[in-house]
Amino acid sequence: MIRKAVIPAAGFGTRFLPAAKSQPKEMLPIVDTPTIQYVVEEAVASGITDILMIIGKGKRAIEEHFDRNFDLEAELETNGKFDELEAIRRISDLANVHFVWQKTMNGLGDAVSYAQCHVGQEPFALLLGDTIVESSSPVTRQLMEVFERYQESVVALESVDPEKVNRYGIMAGSPISQNLFLIEDFIEKPEPGEAPSNLAIAGRYILTPDIFECIARVNAGKNGEIQLTDAMRLMVKTRAMYGLKFDGARYDIGNRLDFIKTNIIFGLKREDLREDLQAFINGLAK
Repeated sequence: MIRKAVIPAAGFGTRFLPAAKSQPKEMLPIVDTPTIQYVVEEAVASGITDILMIIGKGKRAIEEHFDRNFDLEAELETNGKFDELEAIRRISDLANVHFVWQKTMNGLGDAVSYAQCHVGQEPFALLLGDTIVESSSPVTRQLMEVFERYQESVVALESVDPEKVNRYGIMAGSPISQNLFLIEDFIEKPEPGEAPSNLAIAGRYILTPDIFECIARVNAGKNGEIQLTDAMRLMVKTRAMYGLKFDGARYDIGNRLDFIKTNIIFGLKREDLREDLQAFINGLAK
């Protein structure tokens, strides 16, 4: 049973400057909810009870968001805003959330290495803090079900446009059953026509603790960073690893355009916003 999740949220968010200068990009809202709260809610809906967040300088707002704010609670209660009061109290009760600081920004692999003491010898879920995945069954839960069957690491995969594979880490592997693959390798941002598939790593993983030894063996790559993909490439040489083409939709909040698109999509899903937002979009289209 997977009990623990790790959520890296330490990057500078340079693509969101100047907004990310004083506010973590993971706290930028989709409608009225910070991106990272959607990620935590997915983990909790999957059965996770213990979450470790890897944060860095300027990320204190994430800690504040998942802690109690007694002054705000008292203000809401005094003014009879009980729905809002229930909503903010729920945030701090989602799970046991812990924090550790990544001392220097040395890449995703380095960030994950900070979870070793917390995770110990247990398999764990890894969810990227700037990626929202929407599905009927939580994607992390889908990965956990594969892990329970095979007892080996599992990576979420999504189909991407074959002409855009050079934007992603791409899987090379063999199909086992519908939507499930035995992974043989990962190719980072291959050119179209040279990619082994169009199945890209989608920001959700179940990893065994062997990953930490592999991270320790990885040499720094581009920009002097330790890449998680390089560690996984080492791992598949000695242990089986599976890839699941998940049922659902991924929203990458890592760039401005996709952030705006995601806000519109989620706004249209809201009953209190849908009609007026649709009318506004139709007006712009005319």
